[in-house]
Amino acid sequence: MGRGHYRILLGMAAGVGKTYRMLQEGQHAKAEGRDVVIGYLEPHERPETTALAEGLEVVPRLRAEHGTLELEEMDVDAVVRRAPELALIDELAHTNAAGMRNEKRYEDINEVLEAGVDVISTVNIQHLESLNDAIAELTEIRVRETFPDSVLELADEVVLVDLSPEALQERLRAGKVYPRDRAEVALQNFFRADKLSALRELALREVAEDVESRRQATVLDPLSQQAVAERVLVLVTPEPRSQRIMRRAWRSAERLAGELDVLWVQKPGRKPTEDEQVSLAALRRLAVILGAHFLEEEGDDLVATVRRVVVERGITYVVVGTPNESRTREIFHGSLVSALVRNLPGVDIRVVQNRANRAELTA
Repeated sequence: MGRGHYRILLGMAAGVGKTYRMLQEGQHAKAEGRDVVIGYLEPHERPETTALAEGLEVVPRLRAEHGTLELEEMDVDAVVRRAPELALIDELAHTNAAGMRNEKRYEDINEVLEAGVDVISTVNIQHLESLNDAIAELTEIRVRETFPDSVLELADEVVLVDLSPEALQERLRAGKVYPRDRAEVALQNFFRADKLSALRELALREVAEDVESRRQATVLDPLSQQAVAERVLVLVTPEPRSQRIMRRAWRSAERLAGELDVLWVQKPGRKPTEDEQVSLAALRRLAVILGAHFLEEEGDDLVATVRRVVVERGITYVVVGTPNESRTREIFHGSLVSALVRNLPGVDIRVVQNRANRAELTA
């Protein structure tokens, strides 16, 4: 039995109609004679969505205790035992309750796919790990539930469920997304027209890039077309800002269709502080999520160490954050970026700035 077919419905925000579209596709599949079940549905108390689920078999959920709360999660084993042709599984970025076999629902979905069951699932663009910093800058909200970009890459289809910002705002005002008292607050915050337009642009771009990457994978003949493999190296330090730099570097690597290496150069004999250890642990976790290679090297000379790694790993592109250097150091000793340019001939260098500082342009 082969792996099931995976179709992801991607939206710019809650309320665009992803779950509704998933149920529509499930009903159409059932009408065509396919065996369809609901593995997990989150109707969000929307009557139209609940009504559309009628007639579709629902696999009973697992109950899990979280303190004084009783939570319900998808029963992966029950879905696999039921062995339908198609399972509808909502909200792939969801974090499962403590004690579940998998931490995240996208991992549950992978088990269902491996059992040969086709899956249709849903997610919003703000949960994409590599866009976490961009979303925080855009919406002023840090999304905690994220999923790896590789989930989209491994899906057979990524379909955009689109709605204009104006139409989504009308749905909010009509009480079709949240209760009316919550809708007014949402319209003044996350669901402002400018934020929705930017989120929509991100979703459109993500799907367009996904389509283009699939087209290239289909069109290019590796036997007849030789390409220079790109490999990106991002330099990090044990501090929170490096996560933002890593995500930006990953986006660059994706656009270049290359691998990403993450390098931390530690001074010999110097042990990281407690805060630095926490930051390093977070960087290692993020590298795993992004599918990057985390490298740790010791060296007194940062540039010499970077040069050695560039040669050994075949790096073509180096990404650094804005150096924390004083003007005096730059004048008398030369900046890190200048040193990298001098010592890495033929290698592209990119400096990642903090976009939050753009306000200084007009100051």
